[in-house]
Amino acid sequence: MKLTTLATCNLNQWALDFDGNLERIIASIQIAKNSGARYRLGPELEITGYGCEDAFLEDDTFLHSWECLGEILKSDLTDGILCDTGMPVMHKNVRYNCRVFLLNSKILFIRPKLVLAADHNYREPRWFVPWQLRGKLEQHYLPRMIRDITRQATVPFGDGAIATRDTALAPETCEELFAPDSPHIYLGLDGVEIIANGSGSHHVLRKLNQRIDLIRSGTSKSGGVYLYANQKGCDGGRLFFDGCALIAVNGEVVAQGQQFSMQDVEVITATVNLEDVRSYRGAMVSRSVQASQSQPIPRVDVNFDLTAEQYNLAPSAPLKVRYHCPQEEIAYGPSCWLWDYLRRSGSRGYFLPLSGGSDSSSVATIVGSMCRVIVNEAAQGNQQVIQDVRRLTGMEETDYVPLDARELANHLLYTCYMGTKNSSKATRSRAKSLTDQIGSFHLDANIDTIVAAMYELFVRLTGKAPRFKVEGGTNDENAALQNIQARLRMVLSYFLAQLLPWMRGKQGGLLVLGTANVDESLRGYLTKYDCSSADINPIGAISKTDLRSFLRWAVDNLGYSALNDIIEAAPTAELEPLTETHVQEDEADMGMTYAELSRFGRLRKIHRCGPVSMFERLVHEWSHLAPGEVAVKVKRFFRYYAVNRHKMTTLTPSYHAESYSPDDNRFDLRQFLYNVRWTWQFHKMDELVDKMQRKQ
Repeated sequence: MKLTTLATCNLNQWALDFDGNLERIIASIQIAKNSGARYRLGPELEITGYGCEDAFLEDDTFLHSWECLGEILKSDLTDGILCDTGMPVMHKNVRYNCRVFLLNSKILFIRPKLVLAADHNYREPRWFVPWQLRGKLEQHYLPRMIRDITRQATVPFGDGAIATRDTALAPETCEELFAPDSPHIYLGLDGVEIIANGSGSHHVLRKLNQRIDLIRSGTSKSGGVYLYANQKGCDGGRLFFDGCALIAVNGEVVAQGQQFSMQDVEVITATVNLEDVRSYRGAMVSRSVQASQSQPIPRVDVNFDLTAEQYNLAPSAPLKVRYHCPQEEIAYGPSCWLWDYLRRSGSRGYFLPLSGGSDSSSVATIVGSMCRVIVNEAAQGNQQVIQDVRRLTGMEETDYVPLDARELANHLLYTCYMGTKNSSKATRSRAKSLTDQIGSFHLDANIDTIVAAMYELFVRLTGKAPRFKVEGGTNDENAALQNIQARLRMVLSYFLAQLLPWMRGKQGGLLVLGTANVDESLRGYLTKYDCSSADINPIGAISKTDLRSFLRWAVDNLGYSALNDIIEAAPTAELEPLTETHVQEDEADMGMTYAELSRFGRLRKIHRCGPVSMFERLVHEWSHLAPGEVAVKVKRFFRYYAVNRHKMTTLTPSYHAESYSPDDNRFDLRQFLYNVRWTWQFHKMDELVDKMQRKQ
């Protein structure tokens, strides 16, 4: 057998945190070496962190990357282990996203990324250029600081493979796996046996299956070993990188890391038999025919063996791939993101305006889940988590270890029910019951006096007394009287967030959590600068449907039985007076259901539908409705979408979990000033309705 032990990793890197990033890289190399690995793969752009964005246009970012690489090369870290790391490199005055191969304190080869991510959340072509010379190598002149360490003037740069004495290995970086003509195809046909993908892939609900399916499909079709490394955690923005490093052989996964965890460094190893690859490939006649005609990829020869004569080793056996259900993804992904954001922000905890409704209760439940994960990590001896908890709770000088999630939540989560005369006893009771079970520091406030003060000020200024619609007022009066309640809650939230820790004898402030879900943002069913305006929002890209499903899961799996009443209650903003004939309900206010909103959102963003193409799709999907009824619904959606699009420019930064997020700032790059009448589009829709009705 030709056995080799290979290592890949999940690293919790942070954009521009060069000290921390280097520390985690070094730790991963040491763990890999101690595990007997002969090769170690790291995530994409691990030295800088993936999310540097326009900082990649700064020369400092490239300088500090080389400085960090120099620290690795000056040590004995790479002695006896081939290390594959990610960093930006400027070659001939062009910026590239690169893999850099190190061995025995030398640089062997620099491989630039061939296919850049340029859609959805990704803007790599803004900062980098793809290498477009397939199968071509050039010489790269190293900076002086590196020459002084390695005594090398130049190294190969371009599209090639590492040829050790016993096998061939080559990289494939992140997006290249998803491309139609992936490098692993031509690399495998040319005899490269080990493909290594250093990635920076973020979490989206139900996305992991696609990633693993591509890896398994690629290696089952053409054979070979595939290593996948990924970043994990909050890199400094909306994305949560979800780890799940893995190793696959001939279509079977033999090692898999965690998708959600609070470990800053996780190294996954597997022992593979390269003879299995050769036997598998040799038995595939169609592959052999194509391989015999393949174009050769240049090799960088290395005097090194990946395999070793170790008869006490056995190849790693295939395992069953672990997937989380969507409810678990909501419980753990945003939890880990919130934890990273909190510990890296310098704040002392979170403040949440808790209404007793399903959205704010979902946010509270996610923070409760965060506290549970922290307690579990502490119990397993995660020293980084323990140190961070002591700092956040003001107990740095003690031996405090969080043992109870409710007790920890009392330190990290502050909640407040902000009621008015329009609020019900039921929502107040539901909020209190949930906070009792989660353990947050909870307050119950009545803000009628503040609302009344604003109302009286307006009356004195104008001599006019606005009324709610149920009291005979106009729509404009009704909206203004609702909005002032919501906006005052935002002001009070920030006031309390700054002073509640001080009130309890602690230093520092709190981060305010937002509670608008993706469907409400899409529809614009929120008040601009109201209590949905916050520092960050863990549910801002999660649908109402998924949140309800998550709450049901949390009842059984987190033990928050108070959620049962919240799940059963009809969604309501409670901003209008309650009467015997009128109870405000969200779906009635919006003129559409949350299920309809989710479908509108997916068609608008994922399928790129304008009004007419959306109508054409839905008239078949919703065949139980007459074409005219479908047209009315589509028009209503686009009218409100256009009227409220400006609100997205101030949308609270949200954990990115859903592919139809309307986030104007990074993800949904459409204008915010629309012709809300959609005259041409709606006219064409009306013509289609007429044609359909005549045919019927």
